[in-house]
Amino acid sequence: MSSGVAVNDLCVQEYRALKLEKKHRYVLFNLNKDNTEIVVEKVSSSPEYDDFIADLPETECRWAVYDFEFEKEGAGKRNKLTFVSWAPDTAKVKQKMLFAASQEALRRSFEGIAVEVQGTEYSEVAYESLLDKANRGN
Repeated sequence: MSSGVAVNDLCVQEYRALKLEKKHRYVLFNLNKDNTEIVVEKVSSSPEYDDFIADLPETECRWAVYDFEFEKEGAGKRNKLTFVSWAPDTAKVKQKMLFAASQEALRRSFEGIAVEVQGTEYSEVAYESLLDKANRGN
């Protein structure tokens, strides 16, 4: 299901800056005020995962791409681009429905995503949760 919401070109530009140029650690995306376009809300170079979690609002939906760095036993440091769909239980139903319907347009804009996480509460996007999903891959 598609909501007909467009993806702003800056979303793809900032994703490429994160993926190829390693300019950011994560990018947060939101809908514009008219709910007609997906826009970049924030870019951050903070290496602290807690800063990323703190940027996820308690009562509103967001999407994010996080360059997840972790140690894999016997293989050293790894990075996996992680797409996070944040729809907390406390968000309004209408917003959750619009975000769910619009997500695929944004997700299709990004090549190279290795891990996808859907979170409705902070425990589902906790560092350990992402680490577990990242370690299941190569």
